[in-house]
Amino acid sequence: VQLVESGGGLVQPGGSLRLSCAAPVVTFAGYCMKWFRQVPGKEREGVATIDVYEDTTYAESVKGRFTVSRDNAKGILYLQMNALKPEDTAMYYCAAARNNYCSRSDYWGQGTQVTVSA
Repeated sequence: VQLVESGGGLVQPGGSLRLSCAAPVVTFAGYCMKWFRQVPGKEREGVATIDVYEDTTYAESVKGRFTVSRDNAKGILYLQMNALKPEDTAMYYCAAARNNYCSRSDYWGQGTQVTVSA
């Protein structure tokens, strides 16, 4: 299963970005979908999760600033990022878990870079 992220870029502190992750439409609705991020030399961090019932969870560091959503008809996962901080700078990856097993990550995208800097 191919996942393709887009929407990353350079943004000033306090700005916003919306990331997208495209997945095959025919199977998307059955996946638990997740966003991760990673900075070189640091462990990968879970950012947000949305399951097939559209229940969401967030890392404490992004609560109130980031919103995860999904469009099953289009097979697209979104991450709306507001009030961005320099510490949000990272490579962002989406992941999918079959059968709504959110504890797993069966498929990964290639990542999209987000840089928050003045």
